[in-house]
Amino acid sequence: MSPPERPLYLDHNATTPVDAEVVDAMLPYLREEFGNPSSGHPYGRRARAALDEARAKVAALIGAKPGDILFTSGGTEANNLAIRGTTEARAERRHVLTSVIEHPATKLPCDTLEWRGWRVTWLPVDADGRVRVEDAARALDAAGADTALVTLMHANNETGVLQPVAEVAALAHRHGATVHTDAAQSVGKVPVDVEALGVDLLTLVGHKLRAPKGVGALYVRAGTPLRPFVLGGGQERGLRPGTENVPYAVALGTACELARVRLARGTAAQVALRERLWERLRAEVPGLALNGHPTERLPNTLNVRFPGVRGTDVLAAAPEVAASTGSACHEGGESASPVLRAMGLPEPEALGAVRLSLGPDTTGEQVDRAAAALVAAWRKVAGR
Repeated sequence: MSPPERPLYLDHNATTPVDAEVVDAMLPYLREEFGNPSSGHPYGRRARAALDEARAKVAALIGAKPGDILFTSGGTEANNLAIRGTTEARAERRHVLTSVIEHPATKLPCDTLEWRGWRVTWLPVDADGRVRVEDAARALDAAGADTALVTLMHANNETGVLQPVAEVAALAHRHGATVHTDAAQSVGKVPVDVEALGVDLLTLVGHKLRAPKGVGALYVRAGTPLRPFVLGGGQERGLRPGTENVPYAVALGTACELARVRLARGTAAQVALRERLWERLRAEVPGLALNGHPTERLPNTLNVRFPGVRGTDVLAAAPEVAASTGSACHEGGESASPVLRAMGLPEPEALGAVRLSLGPDTTGEQVDRAAAALVAAWRKVAGR
């Protein structure tokens, strides 16, 4: 039987569908409102006004000031600007603190810094996938006044586990370090406030919260030392030069505004659906295990490992469900997720992982259908 053309979509941590209101908001700036925000005539002024309004909407979602928001092409650029820009601006300090479970957009810039002579401390995680605050404290104390930057993701993209960013940020600031968090996965799913977190830099990504791919933002607290790595005009305070992408900035602002409304209603319904999916699977799959902290995680994310099989095989046998694993396929076979391995899982167990991430439009009926399909797939693959 051929796979359905529109399978049940449970991969919202990878990307989200663009909200219809977001599309409607950006369309005028792809058509008649085409002005350059730097132009002084009416076309330019209208574009500038739209950009300013979008900036204010993004700022409102994370408790920031509009002037502290820089628009970028996405999370990778924002993370690179935060990491490279801070370390170049604070080159007299030669230590960086991060974790072993960061997204490649953080890990690879830190790898490069290490290659160039910075000392990078890679914090481990516990069996639940969380950084231990005491490990961060020891690393910061050992580095003394040499730490330029602490960069720690807010929520892991695979497990959804929330990290102790606020606690680590408080410790880092006592040592005079700048603090960045990659909040690509958490913004729009849980309340995120830059003051409560105590961060100086924060990354958010449009396509994770129902805006198009290709737009994101970096929050930069006023006074934070930062150097651009792209040189050009004076746009975005000179830190991200280039003519602004007005339609996509408008889209991001609208998506952030809609996310504020959803968050005001609370996340209880999303948690209930996630737990419903977990209970349906656990009741039918003996030995099914949860990857990550049972409560300190995103309300939409369920990462489980199926016993005795590979997650890729389960998903291949359930074409009616669109989800993902953290494993990587290559010529020599398949490698387990580095995140799950960092949590202490043996390779064979980690290969059984499947990440199921819900969206705001996911229904109970869809959850039940997905659970039934995954259970049937596991039984087929496991020979039950």
